Amino acid sequence: MERPRTDRVFGVETEYGCLVADETLGTPEAAVEVIKDCIFYEMKLGAMDVHSRDEVFEPAQCGGFLMNGARLYIDAVGSHLEYATAECRSLKDLVANDRAGQRHIVRAIREMELDDAVSVYNNSVDHFGGHTFGCHENYLVEANDELLTDRVEMFYPFLVTRQVYAGVGRVGGHLLSANAFRPNYQDVVDNPIDYIWVSHVYGVLPDDSVNFQLSQRADHILKTIASRVRFNRAIINPKWEHFYTYGGKTRLHLLYGEANQNEYAYALKVGTTSLVVALLEDNLVPRSLLLANPVLALRQVSRDEGCKWLIQLEDETTISAIDLQREYLKLAERYRGESDQTDWILNEWASILDGLEKDPMALGDKIDWVAKKKIVEQYMAEEGIGWQDDALQSVDLEYHNIDPEKSLFHAIQEMGETARMVDELDIIDAMTDPPSNTRAKGRAKLVREVMERKGRKYYVFDWNGVALDQLTYVEMPDPYETYEHAVGN
Repeated sequence: MERPRTDRVFGVETEYGCLVADETLGTPEAAVEVIKDCIFYEMKLGAMDVHSRDEVFEPAQCGGFLMNGARLYIDAVGSHLEYATAECRSLKDLVANDRAGQRHIVRAIREMELDDAVSVYNNSVDHFGGHTFGCHENYLVEANDELLTDRVEMFYPFLVTRQVYAGVGRVGGHLLSANAFRPNYQDVVDNPIDYIWVSHVYGVLPDDSVNFQLSQRADHILKTIASRVRFNRAIINPKWEHFYTYGGKTRLHLLYGEANQNEYAYALKVGTTSLVVALLEDNLVPRSLLLANPVLALRQVSRDEGCKWLIQLEDETTISAIDLQREYLKLAERYRGESDQTDWILNEWASILDGLEKDPMALGDKIDWVAKKKIVEQYMAEEGIGWQDDALQSVDLEYHNIDPEKSLFHAIQEMGETARMVDELDIIDAMTDPPSNTRAKGRAKLVREVMERKGRKYYVFDWNGVALDQLTYVEMPDPYETYEHAVGN
């Protein structure tokens, strides 16, 4: 039986920031290695890679797959901790699996009694160093060349404007400058992976002309689409990779995204995007929605502190981000009735746009940038300081601390001031249980099997298959299949 158009597999990769308060513990790079090793070797939550997935970017022992179907590892580019959710088909599963990864990291820090010295952040910008790191979304899409050639332009207007409800907000801004930073020979020798395949390098300078904006990453986006994205960040980073390519489907990798703390914003972002992907596959988005300059519009919407959010279309007419989102919503109404989840997305999409038009600042329970701005403004009023005070950047950062005992976001969530998609029991279950309706279930079962073995262990885990030993290989090419029949009792 053919699946509904909106039945889609998706997942999110989150790159975490780390700060070390006690220099005797070493660098943040050393701290995340210790966290990773604790999760695999002490807490025994997954199977550490005994092989190299990539000699440069993912060498042996850099991480592995967890019992909940997700993957946790150290990304060699920047040496940061990264968590990739299991393959999910429901927004609730996705949010729970993502938050479960945060809980694993926090638990590891506490197990090692490092919670006073090490903090991990689920944000997307380093205010002081000028770096930006991502929260990348992945959607299973038709492997159609037209999707990333002729039709991709119709995707940009939606992605540029969804920040009005999906943006996490940030204090201040950055200006990109080719002259602000140039690596010397020693920089390249010491950090070869950071500069491999780089055609140009930019630096950043603080921009005092903006007090607060919707997006943490808008200032750093240079292109609409690009395959080489180190110092060349784009909205879309096309990936034609084997583990998401099967049965005429492949992986669409969105580079421009941000780490939503609010569960509702997280779910709505992924949900609306999945419906727009269906519209693109069905070739239903008209060219009349094309933007004159998507990258410029991205910054204009983010930096518009008056919340007018006006942008120019290709035909030189002007439209608001809210009205442009409504155009996509109208088109997506054709999918109403396919599932309860689809109807929830459509209903909440309409509701959030109506709310933004009426009074954006009344949506602090559902939108991160609103909640953060309120916290920052309250701090300013209490301390009697202005927007240029450096202390505000620290307030901004602590909104994203993943430790519930330190996080400003978790403080308002504990007070019941945020809309939620899951409860604490859902997150606890997701720390060990994978989604029940994707191949993550079969792979997670094999992770447990390998971990229970005694003696020397030989195995190779990947998204699309598992080698249990030198003679046994379990293929898992279809993300929709659980492969329970292939993994025994």
